[in-house]
Amino acid sequence: ATVELIGFHEAGHDGSKQQQVLDTAAPTVTLETRGRGTGSRTAADIVVPPDTEIRSPVTGTVVRGGTYVLYCDYSDDFVVIEPDARPGWEVKMFHFDGLQVGAGDRVVAGVTVIAPRATPLPFESQVDEFTAEPSNPHVHVEVIDPSIPDIPTPGGGC
Repeated sequence: ATVELIGFHEAGHDGSKQQQVLDTAAPTVTLETRGRGTGSRTAADIVVPPDTEIRSPVTGTVVRGGTYVLYCDYSDDFVVIEPDARPGWEVKMFHFDGLQVGAGDRVVAGVTVIAPRATPLPFESQVDEFTAEPSNPHVHVEVIDPSIPDIPTPGGGC
C-alpha cells in the first residue's frame, strides 16, 4: 500500500509508548505539541489514499472493536489488538470505515484487512498541514501499556 506520510504526535493515553522512527519509504514528521503530556511520538497518523485497504500493523488477537463518537460529533470505527510480541499491551487503531474483524479474531501483520478504507474526516487534522491537497485520510495508531493508569485531562467529555 502507498503511504503518503506518517505524522507522529502525542497520544491521549498516559500508557502510550514512544514509537521508534525506522527507515521507511514514507516520509515522517513529528507534529507540534498538543499539550497532552505524553511523548512526541506516542501516536502515528498514517496518511493513505482513500481507496487503500487498512491492514493490521501487528500479528495478534483482536480484543475489541466497533464504532464510537469522535469529538462528540462524528461516527468513527476503532480496533484494539493484543500483539503476540507484547502480551497484555494494546495496539489501538481508528479513523477507518467498515471494520471487518471482531473480538477473538487472529490478525497477521501486513496481511489481515481491518477495514476497506480510511475515514475521510470532515475537518482539517493537524497532519493535513503536511500533505498534498486535497488531503488524503489517515489512520491513527498507538501502542499502549494498559498497566499504566490513564489520568484523564481536564475539560474532556461532551
